[in-house]
Amino acid sequence: MDKQHIGQRVVVGLSGGVDSAVTAWLLKQQGYEVIGIFMKNWEDDDDSEFCSSNIDFVDAAAVADVIGIEIEHVNFAAEYKDRVFAEFLREYQAGRTPNPDILCNAEIKFKAFLDHALRLGAEKIATGHYARVRLNAVTGKHELLKGLDPSKDQSYFLHRLNQAQLSKTLFPVGELHKTEVRRIALEIGLPNAKKKDSTGICFIGERPFRDFLNHYIAKEPGPIKDEKGRTIGQHVGLSFYTLGQRQGLGIGGIKAKGAQKGGGEHAPWFVARKDMEKNTLWVVQGHDHPWLQSHSLTAQDASWVAGTASVAGQFSAKTRYRQADAPCLLAAGAGEAFSLTFPEPQWAVTPGQSAVLYDGEVCLGGGVIAA
Repeated sequence: MDKQHIGQRVVVGLSGGVDSAVTAWLLKQQGYEVIGIFMKNWEDDDDSEFCSSNIDFVDAAAVADVIGIEIEHVNFAAEYKDRVFAEFLREYQAGRTPNPDILCNAEIKFKAFLDHALRLGAEKIATGHYARVRLNAVTGKHELLKGLDPSKDQSYFLHRLNQAQLSKTLFPVGELHKTEVRRIALEIGLPNAKKKDSTGICFIGERPFRDFLNHYIAKEPGPIKDEKGRTIGQHVGLSFYTLGQRQGLGIGGIKAKGAQKGGGEHAPWFVARKDMEKNTLWVVQGHDHPWLQSHSLTAQDASWVAGTASVAGQFSAKTRYRQADAPCLLAAGAGEAFSLTFPEPQWAVTPGQSAVLYDGEVCLGGGVIAA
């Protein structure tokens, strides 16, 4: 046990998953006084087969029992609905594709949860995210780093965290690979050691996405057109589609002469553009169609980890989570908004998603893609 942390209280967000469970165990081993908090952020349809919060709380409580720590159940559903879900719906209604996990981290997990933990007398909070925090001895600033497991790095979702939040945050599993986390969980007999990783948006879970949106956004059908302006089908409402989408278009059997590179006449169709004024969905054939390629983007509502905008220069960026870093040039004058250019075209750059900027392993921040 590391005696330097004895008596220091840290509150861990226990989700019911293996990552946060191992986080709590590691911190206890380091000598911290650990308290677990289970956050309930969604309660519109608790009785639904897709809402796993009750099961997750049982798992989190079982973990707390094995580790030997207290656990508290905290309801942030009202804050979530006001700060995250309302914005999520506004973005979809405007035809964009938001990433609510990013907003959830900034507004709930590292704001409402952090405030609650500080009221409990905590010096730090911790979560099971695969990321790292480092204090730069030269600048005196806290840096957000990628997790050491490249296949699990979650810094993309954390890029809106600020200096005050990072100074109070620990990410123990960010120093580990997922295989090591699983090994530790099995070794110490955690009841959720083999639990499947959760996927899907934090409040939606595994449910069919279009069915979920149907409850909140009215359908406004309109034409689906190809690049020549021919109407080849009908969409159910522009809010229900995202750029680069291939499944669920209902036009799979239609042929087009002179189809673009990517598979000839039978090449799959992809959503390429959304015209909100004319309520028209534009689709193209072939993954490599020019309409799906972008050499530049502009982003708004920027957030910079250091508190000030990064200087212009050569960096790398992700325009969606499951994507390799792409070399880019950040234009001068970055602040609340910024512009990036890419030597290699980026596929299906999507308004509403986040462009996140990196300098090597350091996450600099990012913004919401506007165009």
